[in-house]
Amino acid sequence: MKIYKAANYKEMSRKAANILSAQVIMKPNCVLGLATGSTPIGTYEQLVEWYRKGDLDFSEVTTVNLDEYKGLPVTNDQSYYYFMHQHLFDLVNINPVNTHLPNGMEADSEKECRRYEELIHSLGGVDLQLLGLGHNGHIGFNEPDEAFEKETHCVDLQERTIEANKRFFASADEVPRQAYTMGIKTIMHAKKILVIVSGEDKAEIVKKAFFGPVTPKVPASILQMHNDVTLVADEAALSEVIR
Repeated sequence: MKIYKAANYKEMSRKAANILSAQVIMKPNCVLGLATGSTPIGTYEQLVEWYRKGDLDFSEVTTVNLDEYKGLPVTNDQSYYYFMHQHLFDLVNINPVNTHLPNGMEADSEKECRRYEELIHSLGGVDLQLLGLGHNGHIGFNEPDEAFEKETHCVDLQERTIEANKRFFASADEVPRQAYTMGIKTIMHAKKILVIVSGEDKAEIVKKAFFGPVTPKVPASILQMHNDVTLVADEAALSEVIR
């Protein structure tokens, strides 16, 4: 595992964007695995800036996203489809046909998970997968469990996740209870993995995930077994492991 320390969130975002842009430049028709949430926003902003300067071309790039809420239409501003278009897809020259997320409106979970898994295989797999890191070590919606989830699956969201999401919706009834997510096996099949982490509140889980035992109780710990993982984190997030 390669670890790059950044001074702050902005520098972390720039370093991560450098790695992603290098992948696009080296292989213009690459398959990027993308993540949502607050952490990658700065990385996407940097990629957009370089695109606008003429330094990046996304015309041949294909993307597959980690996850999507089940039951949310793409028009909902809390859907990950909406997020990706807002922060990246609508701001660069990527072909919309080449952007893929799980279909949150597919009611048949087994059918949708099989479709998404087959799609990733048909693309030849993911060249570079971007990941964030949850406070409990989750990656995607793979929460702490007794075993590592294998492939794309439908997960029941934990109560604390539902509770945390209530502020984004007009009523509690609108908050999604399930989500589709790539499984650990799907993530581990990516040729390269890039993890980005920011903030002192993540320092303890960084230590557990990357310097502790490999256990499904800390889902991200499985990344220690991958042969090409890069961790880009700011000083605060690395404060428990690098002085």
